Amino acid sequence: MAVVDPVADMLTRIRNAYGAYHTDVAVPTSKMKSSIAGILKEEGYITDYAVEDRGISIKLKYAAGKPLITGLKKVSKPGRRVYVGASDIPRVQNGIGICIVSTSKGLLEGAKAKEANVGGELLCEIW
Repeated sequence: MAVVDPVADMLTRIRNAYGAYHTDVAVPTSKMKSSIAGILKEEGYITDYAVEDRGISIKLKYAAGKPLITGLKKVSKPGRRVYVGASDIPRVQNGIGICIVSTSKGLLEGAKAKEANVGGELLCEIW
């Protein structure tokens, strides 16, 4: 069966793996999903990720036995796209979390997109 929203599927797989205290999770491969995994690694939310021919393997990170990611929210959905300007990029959980924005310069974390003065489609929020 085809997946309507691949990014939401990826976030749900990560959320479910954290809920079951798994050490890693596999998601199907795409350029956008590997970019999201790269941002999560860069921001310290996951330990590592590896792009393989069959999928992306993501190593999850725990602190004192608790999941590092407590919440994932897909903002822009297939039925309702959400676009933001550079000045309108939101702070997630009062600066505790991050948002991922799809810009003309590729996928960027919200603060970096604001710094580069580019807006775009607000994909998701992670805290």
